[in-house]
Amino acid sequence: MTTRPVGADLGAGAFVVALGGLTLWQTLVVPASPLYGQVGPTLVPYLVASLLIVLGLGLCVAALRGGWSHELDDMQHPPPTNWRALGLLLAGLVANLALIEWLGFIIAASVQFTLVAAAFGSTRLLRDLGIGIAVCLTAYLMFSRLLGVNIGAGILDGIL
Repeated sequence: MTTRPVGADLGAGAFVVALGGLTLWQTLVVPASPLYGQVGPTLVPYLVASLLIVLGLGLCVAALRGGWSHELDDMQHPPPTNWRALGLLLAGLVANLALIEWLGFIIAASVQFTLVAAAFGSTRLLRDLGIGIAVCLTAYLMFSRLLGVNIGAGILDGIL
């Protein structure tokens, strides 16, 4: 078994820590409006920055304990690229971009959710669409009702 130098794993961990630091730095320059009550526009970026830093530090610790990338070298014959899955992921992104202005966040993100689930091997499209609608509707309502941020209801604007 060939092992990679710990430096490569340590570099990956340091990169994730740096990415978290960059996210934190950019979050600090987001202007905070006094119009927001308890939860403002920086909550999620602070959360993401914190999680990236913790993950990066965990990767650094794992690297110093021997690393993890040596497991990648054990693959003599990696599986072929799943072009269908990559195509479905790309279709989900394009569908969201194409539909979000016209149909709104809930429908566009639900279609994307369904295509991504299919890319990961799900064959129950109606179930996935239902789950996507429930998750996206919940996210929309949390943004619009709790945070007061309009992320676009599209054709559902009169209903919601």
